[in-house]
Amino acid sequence: MTDADTTTATADWHAWQESWDRQQEWYLPDREERFRITLDMVEALVGTAPRVLDLACGTGSITARLLRRFPDATSTGVDLDPALLAIAEGTFAADDRVTLVTADLTDPHWPAKLPYDSYDAVLTATALHWLHREPLAALYGRLAELLRDGGVFLNADHMIDETTPRINAAERAQRHARMEQAKRDGALDWTEWWQLAAQDPVLAEPTARRFAIYGEHAEGDTPSVAWHTRVLREKGFGEVRPVWCSPSDTLLLALK
Repeated sequence: MTDADTTTATADWHAWQESWDRQQEWYLPDREERFRITLDMVEALVGTAPRVLDLACGTGSITARLLRRFPDATSTGVDLDPALLAIAEGTFAADDRVTLVTADLTDPHWPAKLPYDSYDAVLTATALHWLHREPLAALYGRLAELLRDGGVFLNADHMIDETTPRINAAERAQRHARMEQAKRDGALDWTEWWQLAAQDPVLAEPTARRFAIYGEHAEGDTPSVAWHTRVLREKGFGEVRPVWCSPSDTLLLALK
């Protein structure tokens, strides 16, 4: 069912999913709202039984919410992270609606690993800022080829407007003050979460492989909404615009 390597099914995958969600919410308190709007737009544009590509799927956060809301949907999750894919595999092992694929999105041939030639929707969240502009632009071109006519791409991520430095600085200072308070109240950050994963008997080995691939954190870009919009149009999308934003994040929709 998957290319992800797992060694046992004894881990508490639900607990790891919950832990991942809480860690991500420390950075993104509006995370669930982003997911809700993402699925609203999927329903509006491609219906309630879509074939979805969960791009850079991680533990399968999008897929889990997709299938809860649309039981007739199917999902292909693609990622390179062996530890997060192990959690996804453990979570969805008994669900034939889900296929998981190990692939490097900077490899031009990664779509050949997918089980389908086309998709109704491609969804991703807090992931593509790991890529620099050139490989991201190339990825957008491949997504345009994978989506059917009328298909939708939704990318929720950090998209920084460098023309507003004072606004950016004020927003960042407030957000980080709130994060520090949450940390004092017991929230786990990225580093602490991965330390726990490295100590888990099931996840220790895939976590070591994960850090061999990425290091602490990949260094990508966070271009503006205007950049994403322009490049997506250049790569073959007919309509592109934000459908939701917070002070620090944007959910951008591109229609094929």
